[in-house]
Amino acid sequence: MTVVGEPMSAGTFTASWTGFGQRLAKGTWARRYMLQAVVDCTAWAVALLSAWALVGVDTVSWQRVGLLVVVACALQVLVGWGLRLYSRRYLFGSFSELGAAATTVFAVGVVLLIATTNIPVISLLGSFAALTLMGGSRYVIRLAHDTTLRPSGGEPVIVVGAGDAGVSLVRQMLADPDSPYNPVGFVDDDPYKRFLRTSGIRVLGTTDRLAEVAALSHARGVIVAIAQSDAAFLRVCRDRLSGSGVWMRTIPPISELVTRGVDLGDIRNLRVEDLIGRSPLMTDLTEIRKAITGKRVLVTGAGGSIGSELCRQLHALAPDTLVMLDRDETALHGVELSIRGSALLTSQDTVLADIRDVDALTEIFAEARPDIVFHAAALKHLPMLQRFPLEGWKTNVHGTLNVLTAARRAGVSTFVNISTDKAAAPTSELGRSKRLGERLVAEYARRHPGTYLSVRFGNVLGSRGSVLHSFREQLRSGGPLTVTDPAVTRYFMTIPEACQLVLQAAVIGEDGCVMVLDMGEPVRIVDLAKNLIALADADAEIVFTGLRPGEKLDEELFGDYESSDVQVHDKISRVRVPALDVARVPAPEASLATVTEFVDEACAFRTEEIPTVPVAEHTAPEAPVTSSAASPVTSSAEARVASSAESPVPATGPAATTVTGTPPGSEGPGVRERRAASATEARPRPARAVEPVLAVEGVSEHVG
Repeated sequence: MTVVGEPMSAGTFTASWTGFGQRLAKGTWARRYMLQAVVDCTAWAVALLSAWALVGVDTVSWQRVGLLVVVACALQVLVGWGLRLYSRRYLFGSFSELGAAATTVFAVGVVLLIATTNIPVISLLGSFAALTLMGGSRYVIRLAHDTTLRPSGGEPVIVVGAGDAGVSLVRQMLADPDSPYNPVGFVDDDPYKRFLRTSGIRVLGTTDRLAEVAALSHARGVIVAIAQSDAAFLRVCRDRLSGSGVWMRTIPPISELVTRGVDLGDIRNLRVEDLIGRSPLMTDLTEIRKAITGKRVLVTGAGGSIGSELCRQLHALAPDTLVMLDRDETALHGVELSIRGSALLTSQDTVLADIRDVDALTEIFAEARPDIVFHAAALKHLPMLQRFPLEGWKTNVHGTLNVLTAARRAGVSTFVNISTDKAAAPTSELGRSKRLGERLVAEYARRHPGTYLSVRFGNVLGSRGSVLHSFREQLRSGGPLTVTDPAVTRYFMTIPEACQLVLQAAVIGEDGCVMVLDMGEPVRIVDLAKNLIALADADAEIVFTGLRPGEKLDEELFGDYESSDVQVHDKISRVRVPALDVARVPAPEASLATVTEFVDEACAFRTEEIPTVPVAEHTAPEAPVTSSAASPVTSSAEARVASSAESPVPATGPAATTVTGTPPGSEGPGVRERRAASATEARPRPARAVEPVLAVEGVSEHVG
């Protein structure tokens, strides 16, 4: 408080003057349209009088010039009112408003030119000067208003990327006085943007000098505003800021921004998903939209991680109807809430049913009459299905068969089965049941019209029950983080990426084939755990528990017998699978012995079961054919599992092998020895080159 009679301090004076300026700017902005009419009339008066003074006061009487000013002001108000220049039609200070002002000035100028035919120079000069003054006054008022909106209490931040996303975020920050961020500069590696300045914020350098730029500008944080940034770039930026005390955040990948732009609410902390080695995803959204828009779509397992994201992306593509089917009412409540903003659960498109109930499915499909079906319902937890294989048999095999039957009866044109990488050279009950699902889909493709295909991919980050979810829960409870083996690797993909590629595969997929998604490079689970510990800035240990029954050290996307795949998209390959005669499938209530015997036989590779692939599809030359015996083949993956099961498994607890959250390679000699031993067991994955195929009397034999 300032006491009367005491001198006002410099800070108090500055604050008072700033407050007065802000109040003046806000008052001017509130009355800007009415005020602008007065300013425009004043602009005409100043412009015509200035032109008269330049031409010479002796050439025209001041009475005539005064009359021109009155006429110009009257016409400006009338024409401007007719064009709604002063009634909020145009965004103030925009190019559209400036265009309307130019039209008004042109109309007034023509009238003045007719009135001053003997000395037209006054009208011409006056018109140009008036337009300049009108544009300048609008700019000044808009600039004063925007200045008052700039955040005063937000953290100073550097925005990496001066592209569309970065510029949009900066404008949103500057337009919100309560914004938590106050941009102080851009950083961009594009040399053509070296001197770029937008909204008063300029490019201060490249990412090579990121930490230096942040220090010089006194920034407290860095926001990476590049929707297509890859994991390597984010890791480099994080490493350059390491030890500087500057936090780093980012925006979602472009796969999560399919139907909207980026806004301030999208800025989030760096996640471990952002740091896995995957390149930006590119899909043909035009073709996907064309295939989905206006169609009747049904999704089974709509409440699950993949099913719910599929529903969200499908809903954005404007299908005619989107039927969401699940047996979990709580999950249906959640997905409906995320899509429609309310969850009354009264819509006919939200269906509670179990895929084991063939009669219910038949009735639902007959009523919905879907054009496209995405079958995502399944049991997926490997250890549980190892203990209860008949549950996997009833859901993943017979449930899939029930959905296929209902789809065929309803005349579905496209059927997409969501499979897993565990179906390639399966060694677990989960993989074996999903392998049978792929073969059943191939059988329906062989026998019935329409397109029936499967989409195979690995683990998705962030799904319910995923390793990342388990790690976070363990970290929240203080650790330790449990990993089966130091050398175990898995393929990972984010849920939005996987669903977007599933939609792409549904568009370009071939009847009876398995479309295999490119999962990038496999990720060591122990590295994933270490990254999570580092991001959480926690001190937790990692305990190795040993591989569980049915688990592999390394997952595979292609079986040994599927190495002759064809790449049909930058991120999608195609393999063929043998069909499975439905008549041979035992009943759902069959005994465990019967089911096990059948599954063993159905999952064993036989060369003659692979569908014939026309030689014209392949580019490699033909070579001598080596026939494979029609007997089960034990894959090297199965051998690895067997050897892992026979080897000693470290126990959990004090005697277990542990490692703290340190960089890879620094866990200690015991762990490194274990990793080296495991590495010798690994074999090269099948190359994705096309092998020649020779068709002989309906049988295709792969060249060995």
